This record gives sequence, C-alpha cells and structure tokens, in this order.
Amino acid sequence: MSRILLLEDDLSLIDGLSYSLKKQGFETDIARTVKETDSFWSDGKYDLLILDVSLPDGSGFDVCIKVRQVSKVPIIFLTASDEEVSMIMGLDIGGDDYITKPFKLGVLVSRINALLRRTRDFSAPDTEITSNGIKVFLLQGQVHKENTTLDLTAAEYKLLCLFMQNPGIILTKERILDKLWDTGGNYVDDNTLAVYIRRLRTKIEADPGNPQMLVTVRGMGYKWNVIDWGGGA
Repeated sequence: MSRILLLEDDLSLIDGLSYSLKKQGFETDIARTVKETDSFWSDGKYDLLILDVSLPDGSGFDVCIKVRQVSKVPIIFLTASDEEVSMIMGLDIGGDDYITKPFKLGVLVSRINALLRRTRDFSAPDTEITSNGIKVFLLQGQVHKENTTLDLTAAEYKLLCLFMQNPGIILTKERILDKLWDTGGNYVDDNTLAVYIRRLRTKIEADPGNPQMLVTVRGMGYKWNVIDWGGGA
C-alpha cells in the first residue's frame, strides 16, 4: 500500500481527496499548514507528496525545496493558478506534476498512479549507467561526473536517465514529455522542456553553448551523443 502525505487547507477538498485516495487503497496523512507538515515528513516515510501551493503560513513550494534537499520522493502541486511562470517554478524546484484547481478527483488519481508507476520504473534496476564520463547510480538516485556529485533536480535527473538509457536515439519532444509526465505535453509546453534541457546542459557539458553530449536534432528532437573518451565512456 502506497502512503501519501497531503498538504491542503481546504476542508471540502480534504474530505473529497481523503475519500477518493482511501477508496483507491492509498494510506493518507493530512497536514493543513507548512508547519504541520514538518511533524509528518521524514525521508522514506511516504511514496508521494501532494502539496497545495497557497497556504496560511507559506507555500507548498517551500516544502518542496526543503524535501528536495534529502529526497527524490514524487511531488504533485495543487494550485488555483494556471500561470505559466508559476507552473515552471514548481517544476524547476523539483516538482513532478502540477494540477490546477478545480480538477476532477479521477484525474488526480490517474496522475498519482502514473507518477508512482514511473518512479518504480526509474528505481527498479539495480545497475549503473555510465556514458561520457558520467555515472548514474540508479538505486541511490545520484549522478557523478569525474568523481563529483552533480546537484540535479528531480526533473533533470529523469531527463538525464532517459537520454543515457537511449544513446544515439533521437527522442522527440512529444516522447520526452510523455515519458516524464504522462500527458503528451498537454500542460508542460516546449518552452518548459527547453528550460530543463538548457539547465541540464549547464551541469553536464563542458561548453553548454556548444553541447557535445546532449545535442539538438533540428526539427526532430534531442539525442544523447556518445563520445569516444578514450575509455571514459
């Protein structure tokens, strides 16, 4: 049984969510403030977090930033704002999904199941991926480059894994969005993906302005280019 921490201050929404999640077999703890979340949260305790953005004593973004310092647990944001800048901010600080109120409970449950399934897929292998001097430790969720640990957001980590697991293959934007967010790009547009690609390049490329590993295939998508490092790949 998957365990979920719900941070939400709307009592009517709490009632509906609690009922729906319990009916789907999820064990759910409920916090109504950022401060109350601190008393529930500990790394490894939950399989997924659902965080409301606007709260009496802060924001779900604050909780996400704190959680991402120690954990890659999946995070879904709930918000009344559908502004693109807010959406990008939530994903950029480490959120995995973003759903705008009002929403159908069935849609949220589907998103939860997809995210949990995707997380299991990423963490299942007990192997390492090595390419271009970069090593990904899948069980630990860590990435090393030349013996230095890279500080990646959850989205950047997933992107890197996706590319390194598909070397030399052109991945279309639609395939990338579908693999990472299960929405076919319906709520994460090309600009948002471009931001992630650009920021990932700044962390892995020697010259981000002239990328050699994560290359753009104009009009088609992106590709992980395996370089002959003389034994380093």
